[in-house]
Amino acid sequence: MIGMSFLSFLLLLAIGAAVAAVLHYGFGYRFLEGIDAVFARVVLGWLGAWVGSPVFGHWSYRFQDVYLVPAIPGAIAAVNVTAWKALAKVFAARPTAERSAPAFPRAA
Repeated sequence: MIGMSFLSFLLLLAIGAAVAAVLHYGFGYRFLEGIDAVFARVVLGWLGAWVGSPVFGHWSYRFQDVYLVPAIPGAIAAVNVTAWKALAKVFAARPTAERSAPAFPRAA
């Protein structure tokens, strides 16, 4: 997979772009606004699809050096990392009892 052909690269790019588009536009998971988020997700989707076969196994339909079925969950897992990051930002910004309480209680 390291020395892949250009056709394998394009197939992984198509899988990564399709997964990124579905999660960004279909489900609305966004950690950045605009075209930056789409490009970041396409790159992560390509990386996930590339690593998908070694992680999930070499099985199912094979085209060039790409196993199609393991590449898809690999891309989904990599693109979901951005959604987890956004979720972590939401929980980090949420006020807790310690942060929302005043430092010194007011006298009644």
